[in-house]
Formats: sequence, C-alpha cells, structure tokens
Amino acid sequence: METKPITLTTDFGYKDPFVGIMKGVILGINPNARIVDLSHGIGPQDIRGAALVLKHSAPFFPPATIHVAVVDPGVGTQRRAILIESEGSFFIGPDNGVLSFAVRDKVNNTIIELANERYHLTPKSATFHGRDVFAPVAAHLSLGVPARNLGPTIESYTRLDWPVVMKPADGVQGEIIYIDNFGNLITNVSENDLKSLTRDKLAVTLADVTIHGLASNYAGAEKDEYAALINSWGLLEISCFNDRAHLRSGADIGDPVHIRAA
Repeated sequence: METKPITLTTDFGYKDPFVGIMKGVILGINPNARIVDLSHGIGPQDIRGAALVLKHSAPFFPPATIHVAVVDPGVGTQRRAILIESEGSFFIGPDNGVLSFAVRDKVNNTIIELANERYHLTPKSATFHGRDVFAPVAAHLSLGVPARNLGPTIESYTRLDWPVVMKPADGVQGEIIYIDNFGNLITNVSENDLKSLTRDKLAVTLADVTIHGLASNYAGAEKDEYAALINSWGLLEISCFNDRAHLRSGADIGDPVHIRAA
C-alpha cells in the first residue's frame, strides 16, 4: 500500500535513542512507512534554526508529504500540539513557531490542534511528545486517517518573526540567522535585497572582516580566505575556503552584517 512519506527534523542529535524510538513508533503503526531524516543536528532548543531548515527543505518533497519537526523546549506545558495542512502537505509539531516559516507565504492553511488522544500513545509522557504525540499522529496520517479526525480546527498558530533587513542610505544591513555544519554564516539578506548593488562592486562587512564582491561558489576565495556568496537558499552567506568562518571570525547568530557599494 502506498503511504505518505514522513520527514523528521529534531534537535535530538545522534547520541541518544530518541530519533530511533520515534521511528519505532511510526513503524509499529505503519510498517510500510517511508521515513526521511531531514536533520537531527539542529542546535538544542534552536526553534528558528529548525524552522529555517524546514522552510528550505519542504518544497523539494512530493505533495502530501508529512513533515514532523520536534524542537520543543515547552514540552509538557500548555503549549499546543498542532498540524498545519498547507497546499496538500502536512506539518506537525509544537505550536512554538517551528512550523511557521514553511507555511508563512502559503494560502488556505488549515490548522488543527492534535487533541484526539485516540491517535496518541498512552500513557503520555510529559517530556517526550515526539514519541507519544507527533510520531503516532504522523503514522496514522500516513495511513490515510483524515486530518480532521486528529482534533478540532483552530484559527491561528505561533509565528516566528523574520528578522527585518534594514536599508540605510549607504547599503543594506542584515544579521546572521543560521550557522551550518561547515561553519558557514547564513544571513537574512536575500539576493533580491542586493539588487540595487553591483555584484562585483560591493563590500560585505562582519565585525572587522570585509569581503569585496560576491563569489559564485565556495571555492571563490584563496585558501583560508573569506568569501561572500548567494547560497542555495537564496540568502547571502559568508564562508571560508578550507576553514570554518564561524570559528575563524568568532561571529555568532544575531551579529550584524553590512553590505555597501565598494
């Protein structure tokens, strides 16, 4: 029987068995489930990092894919567990903003609170809703259980704010919003934000580091030198050829980045 694919995004890492347990729950309900590990290397409690990964990954999956994102520092509190059905795909997770970037530009989103405990594991732990709520709900959904059976429709969900790109008279100012596994520094500045500047005649400044021009790829700099480029997410990124820009520069999430005409 053909079933909907399920992706998993968590901050659980690879040392502990939590991801494997979630998969075991899914397979116990749907032995034919197709499960894709999107990422389990999200930084602990990094809700925005997970939201970014989900936003830039979900479009490459087929329609009706079920995306489960569990970065959940509020587990066991009054925060809701939700499902958002958006343009034929499904997004499941805590209502803390982790799903919001993936659906923010979509229309006709249907939001459901996962309140029907028939589709949960019992007894339910106060500390592992990935196992007891999100995994079993995803498995049942993959088997064709209608989303409306999982709980009541609600009107809203928690939205994360996208950091605003400032455009002072001398150029563009953004900030670092994500650091990938290679230590590359990803900003909130899109390629479109830079359209008023000439690609090879701009300067990108991060603290005491200034990079002139945009490279076309990661090898667009000498060894151990910085490069600025537009990455596969369409965002301005700072890298260091054969090194880690994060460690080399000492930069961190939230640090400002300035772009101006050189």
